[in-house]
Amino acid sequence: MGKTADLTTVQKMTIDTLKKEGKTQKVIAKEVGCSQSSVSKHINREAKGRKRCGRKESTSKRDKRALERIVKQNRFKNVGEIHKEWTVAGVSASRSTTHRRMQDMGFSCRIPCVKPLLNKRQRQKRLAWAQDKKDWTAAEWSKVMFSDESKFCISFGNQGSRVWRKTGEAQNPRCLKSSVKFPQSVMVWGAMSSAAVGPLCFLRSRVNAAVYQEVLEHFMLPAADQLYGGDDFIFQHDLAPAHSAKSTSTWFKDHGIPLLDWPAYSPDLNPIKNLWGIVKRKMRDARPNNAEELKATIKATWALITPEECNRLVDSMPRRIAAAIQAKGAATKY
Repeated sequence: MGKTADLTTVQKMTIDTLKKEGKTQKVIAKEVGCSQSSVSKHINREAKGRKRCGRKESTSKRDKRALERIVKQNRFKNVGEIHKEWTVAGVSASRSTTHRRMQDMGFSCRIPCVKPLLNKRQRQKRLAWAQDKKDWTAAEWSKVMFSDESKFCISFGNQGSRVWRKTGEAQNPRCLKSSVKFPQSVMVWGAMSSAAVGPLCFLRSRVNAAVYQEVLEHFMLPAADQLYGGDDFIFQHDLAPAHSAKSTSTWFKDHGIPLLDWPAYSPDLNPIKNLWGIVKRKMRDARPNNAEELKATIKATWALITPEECNRLVDSMPRRIAAAIQAKGAATKY
């Protein structure tokens, strides 16, 4: 982006704001995402009071409002579909003009975030839970042991969508992405506190109430001793059938372990979900050939998790709760 005319309205407004804050042109260019010369030209143009030359825009403010309504009605349409609806509404503009106007409004085409579908009742329960926990302190959250299961696959299909290659290297093995029809995978159970992570458990079968209670007996209790010693703690797990079974509830009562009440479909409120993401990112360059090598890689990566990473994730709980309250129980960014 080397021309001032290529800057969008949002970028120009951002440049003006950062300039008033006293930021340098180099810093402004980095934050806005354009060249330093574009920033300099825009600032000089504004200082001299020069207006943009060229042909006047063919679309009016009314046309732009109509375009914004079309985009907001269904944000998953492509530019061609949006352009067609806009022209049907009586606006005479090319497809490229439609795209430019959308960019001027601040719209960008991005990969959507995937979140669980929440109905009204589930949102209300999430909101009620967040309001109940909004006054919890960092010391109270440090007493919670967060747990979860995660699936790890031997698959290199998501190692990046682009590759650097020369002409004629399309079939070069070093330039290919490998795909496996039925990749080997392992299911892992883990737990964490604000201080550290507990031991991992690799699940060999489908998790029912009986299997889950064995995991609790042989892995959760040792993790509690490791993370809390003889101190009291609160255990957290989601509402999976094996977790909410009557026999599992009885197991916790018999062992005198209190449970943290947890809203359904709330992975964004559980910091261990982000910990699994950290582990998978650290394994991005690993190339295990079978399930055993995959397990070894997971164990080695899990052992590299630092207390600082755990503490940072658990310390985010007040912010997660505040975000859930602000979203009125809907999904948050976490």
